Amino acid sequence: MNALLRTSSIAVLALVAAGCTPVPIVLKDNDIPSGFVGPVTPGAQVWPSTDWWKGFNSDEMNGLIASAQTNNLDLAAAAARVLEADAQTDIAGSALFPSIDLGGNAQRTGKKTGPGHTTFGASLNASYQLDLWGLAQSNLRAANETLKASHFAQQIVALTVTANTANTYFDVLALRERVSISKANIAAAERVLAITEAKVTNGVSSRLDLAQQQALLSGQKAQIPALEQQEREARYALALLLARLPEGFDVNAQNLDGIAAPVVAPGIPSELLRRRPDVAQAEADLAAAHANVDAARAAFFPIINLTTSGGVTSAALSTLFKSSSFGYTLGASLLQTIFDGGRLIGESRQARARQEELIANYRKAVLNAFSDVEIALGQVSSLAEQDRLTTEQVNAAAEAFRISEIQYREGVADLLTVLQSQQTLFTAQDRLVQIKLARIQAIVGLHNALGGGWSENPDDATQKIPQSAATTTAPTSAVPAPTPSPVAPVPATPGPEQTPPENQKPQH
Repeated sequence: MNALLRTSSIAVLALVAAGCTPVPIVLKDNDIPSGFVGPVTPGAQVWPSTDWWKGFNSDEMNGLIASAQTNNLDLAAAAARVLEADAQTDIAGSALFPSIDLGGNAQRTGKKTGPGHTTFGASLNASYQLDLWGLAQSNLRAANETLKASHFAQQIVALTVTANTANTYFDVLALRERVSISKANIAAAERVLAITEAKVTNGVSSRLDLAQQQALLSGQKAQIPALEQQEREARYALALLLARLPEGFDVNAQNLDGIAAPVVAPGIPSELLRRRPDVAQAEADLAAAHANVDAARAAFFPIINLTTSGGVTSAALSTLFKSSSFGYTLGASLLQTIFDGGRLIGESRQARARQEELIANYRKAVLNAFSDVEIALGQVSSLAEQDRLTTEQVNAAAEAFRISEIQYREGVADLLTVLQSQQTLFTAQDRLVQIKLARIQAIVGLHNALGGGWSENPDDATQKIPQSAATTTAPTSAVPAPTPSPVAPVPATPGPEQTPPENQKPQH
């Protein structure tokens, strides 16, 4: 009796030692900031909605994103990876059930000189490996966590595809607007060239002025092919995101006019970690690695197999299933590794090292999440201010060019003044479009950095997220949502009403 108790105690201790252990909690209180410090637009919506792209007020883009979410090939591949992971959970879970095989045979024996002898048989075999130490359960937990990670990875791809579709669409529109600005400036340069040609013909100006204006005009025309090629490449990239052939693919919008700039703001920093699928994926990967550590620990314990088989054998099919033909066996086996050259120890060390690697990856994903939001907040604020100031520059440059063109026509200003003012206007207009594009894409980046409206199911979480010190968002600075002033177009050819009276110097 004492021997039995001692044996039972050892078995219980082994079970306790082999049981699954909780996933280590990685984050500490000081790993979560008390609040975001990036400038936040007053009145901004906290956290993006699940259809955040509709805030840009573009029905065409909404349709393109819907098409990308249905047809994109990266999303199709991500969905297939989820199915692969799901199948792996079935494979891992099968170890918790017995294996049953059904077999049948027929055999004939005999000699040359005598009649043959035929026997028939049927058998049913079952085997089951006891999961006393939790090896199969740990493998199943690892497979389930890997399945969760694949779901989160699919969400990452979905957010990336949506953001890339929006950004590429904006690229196309911005490039078209830059082409349009270039053509308008070419038209303005041709007007000045016509004035210069007339002055050279009348002997008022030298051919040097004519050559300078022709050089400027040719330089502006040379920029058009490069911009048009960039527009084609952006359009083809957009077609690829929609899994469509580039041939014949086009969009209707011609510029960024009408594109709204929706404002969004973060909430509590600790909540961000439940809204980022990349953080959730790193969390699930860590949980899977920890389950593998438990499985590697359980592999040190004995393997216990239960087997049973039963069957019938008879010389005639008609009597095959009679009770007299039936036989069975029951058995149990135990296998304990004594020496494996360090394989089990190596696998255990490998699993632990993998867990340490994924702890570092999880912490890095958390830090990246906070960094992404802070960078995006700063970019949105900075580019909004650049947009406002560059709009003022464009308006002033357009007025300066208008005045210089009038003065040059009347002989008050020289060609150099016109060339300088025209180049300033063209550069400012082109830069303004690029800033508008960067600002809109920074807003897309902010929505993406805030998780794009996604949130983790609480039941999927394995990490405890410390609460930040602040209970509400407390940004250190805020910026008003800028309303850009109307941008002055390239001045048209001055009419009679724009020409100053004779002997009167135009006013700047």
